[in-house]
Amino acid sequence: MPSFTAKDVQTLRQSTGAGMMDSKRALEATDGDMEAARRWLREQGLAGAAKRAGRQASQGAVALAADGGAAAIVELRCETDFVAKADDFVSLVDELAALVAAKGEEAVSERTEAIDDLRTKLKENISVGQVVRFVLEEGTELGTYLHVQAGRGVNAVLVELRGGSAELAHDVAVHIAFARPAYLRRDDVPDEEVAAERSTVENIARNEGKPEAAMAKVVEGRMNGWFKERVLLEQPYARDEKRTVTQLLGPAEVVRFAQVVVGG
Repeated sequence: MPSFTAKDVQTLRQSTGAGMMDSKRALEATDGDMEAARRWLREQGLAGAAKRAGRQASQGAVALAADGGAAAIVELRCETDFVAKADDFVSLVDELAALVAAKGEEAVSERTEAIDDLRTKLKENISVGQVVRFVLEEGTELGTYLHVQAGRGVNAVLVELRGGSAELAHDVAVHIAFARPAYLRRDDVPDEEVAAERSTVENIARNEGKPEAAMAKVVEGRMNGWFKERVLLEQPYARDEKRTVTQLLGPAEVVRFAQVVVGG
């Protein structure tokens, strides 16, 4: 008996873009382990959309608010974009963000009844998603950016910057909205994630027939590219790709950042 189902094959196909038979072979080769199967497809050059792996589509809206030395992002989730664009839905997520900025993350519980009422009115499963709050350190600047689409926020960013201007903090926030880094610096990437990717790119290089003598250099180059996709300070700056974000910052320092994207 196989250790996976036809539904598993379909899920793997949808998340990687691989063909049905290739997806089935990947699950057979990995005893039904979905993450290992995605990695196997990548190594064999058969994953057509590896970046979509593990992502689950969802609908909703995000809102951003600042209150004195604090700022917040709140995500409100729903089932359809029709509901996500509704005035009542957008108003509620704006209200939640303002509450969290003023009082703290637990303040969303004050509007539980309003969320229940909206769930009944709009006939969808509505729930609070990600909630983020920054309380700024003394002497730091806040950078924010909210991308609005069809009347609702869909991509919100907070940046706390030390030793730089409010304008620079905003520029970094806009970059993050576009480039979507997962980590601030290379050291923040978990060791196990780095090890797994290194193993994957080594296997890809060997399957491509790269000579063993050049393997270390090939792997290191691909790992550097992988880090540039994920690490804010190593990314090419979105408005001037000849400079990295580190070069843009100069003596300034990003203390932390947060990004919440609908469907992310």
